Amino acid sequence: MEKKSMKKISKKQLEKILAEHMLWRKEVGGSKADLSGTDLSGIDLSGVNLYGSNLSGTDLSGANLCHAQLESVNLCGANLSGANLSGVLLENALLSKANLSGANLGNAKLYNAKLSGANLSGANLGNAKLYNAKLSGADLSGANLSGALLEYADLRYADLSGALLETAKLYNADLSGALLENADLSHANLSDANLSGANFKNANLSNARLSKTNLSDANLSGANLSGANLGNAKLYNAK
Repeated sequence: MEKKSMKKISKKQLEKILAEHMLWRKEVGGSKADLSGTDLSGIDLSGVNLYGSNLSGTDLSGANLCHAQLESVNLCGANLSGANLSGVLLENALLSKANLSGANLGNAKLYNAKLSGANLSGANLGNAKLYNAKLSGADLSGANLSGALLEYADLRYADLSGALLETAKLYNADLSGALLENADLSHANLSDANLSGANFKNANLSNARLSKTNLSDANLSGANLSGANLGNAKLYNAK
């Protein structure tokens, strides 16, 4: 969505929408915030509570949403490139096909968030909580996911090339068909993960926990597996 076709609102209008939303949240009248398709680029909404609101297609590029409460918010197709989302609560949020490239999501809570097809290239997700998050087909190339919790995450066919996943917790995650070329997975925990058909070409898997993983048809050419634990891993047709 081009910015020239997006809705513009004044500061006073926004304050009224946020006030009405607060009343709605407290179930004392008001109305749920609908800021879909609105130009809010560069705005400071740090600490704001927009639980359950509609921000689909909204331009929040470069915005400050540090520690905002965005639980169950609809951000499908929104532009959050370069935004500060550190410590934000995005549990159960809808972020399919959202642009989060270069965004700061350090320590963010994204439990059960839906990020299928989202652009997270170059984003900072260090120590983020992505338990059971849906990231199939997402672009995470060059992203920082060091120390991130990705247990039971759906990363099928995601692009994690060049991503930093050092000490990340990926047990029981589904990375089938994912691209992890040149990714750093040193000391990561991938126990019981589905890695079938994944591409680990030249990846760093040193000291990684790969016990009970499914690595059938995986590409491990040039990968560093020194010190890795491959106990009971399935390596059928891996190369």
